[in-house]
Amino acid sequence: MSVLDHLLELRRRLAWALVAVAVGTIAGFVWYENRIAGVPSLGSLLIEPYCSLPSTARSGLNGTDCRLLATGPFDQFLLRVKVALTAGVVLSAPGWLGQLWMFVTPGLRRPERRGAAAFIGAASALFAGGAVLAFLVVGQALGFLLTIGNSVQATALRGEEYYSLVLSLMVVFGVAFLTPLVVIMLNRVGAVSYRRLARWRRGIIFGAFLFAGVATPGGDPISMAVLGAALSVLLEAAMQVCRLHDRRRARRDPGWEDLDDDTPSPLTDPASPLATEGGTSC
Repeated sequence: MSVLDHLLELRRRLAWALVAVAVGTIAGFVWYENRIAGVPSLGSLLIEPYCSLPSTARSGLNGTDCRLLATGPFDQFLLRVKVALTAGVVLSAPGWLGQLWMFVTPGLRRPERRGAAAFIGAASALFAGGAVLAFLVVGQALGFLLTIGNSVQATALRGEEYYSLVLSLMVVFGVAFLTPLVVIMLNRVGAVSYRRLARWRRGIIFGAFLFAGVATPGGDPISMAVLGAALSVLLEAAMQVCRLHDRRRARRDPGWEDLDDDTPSPLTDPASPLATEGGTSC
């Protein structure tokens, strides 16, 4: 294909991807306040961690109310559009990822296609796992933040603030869960070995908790500790995968990669006359 044909193909794929996102956004806008096929509304699912807090920790219209606060005439509409757009990107992920895959696939060989498919599948699963863990943790984090001084004051959360906290926490957890995949990729290309990672183990664990302390948007110790512990476990699992990969590569490799750059590699090919004792070069 010519450059122009590639650009036209890219435009067509992007157009279909945007159509998929638009359809997902409309579905998210409808789902925001309506049950679909027995599934609770999206708004009630997202507000569930806030509603699980004791009534003394939140300020509402009455003792049992758990609705969030809106201070402007457009707050409710803009928040619904924001949540619907986020849900649309997630719901339409198979569509726009499929368009991206169909655009890239013709330029890949069969082994590269299998590797790219495995990478995308693993990355999607890790990101989803991190987002789910963040959603489970956000209730505990809010419980700590809103009950630490509830005998003196009650917090009335604005909808924009609450949903920004939930969504940003899910994104931070999801992106952090991709770090072990990056470590495995670096090991596969030979940039880092298991032996080196093992020497860095303490620093890696310290860095995981340091990243959790800086990246978590809530600033509460619960989400920091959970993210740091989960990231440490995932990095250790990635290191064990690297160990298995290095062991398999060592069985195939005679060990020349461990030699110094100025050291000549030994001749171990039995077919070579130089590899035999007393052999001479011709």
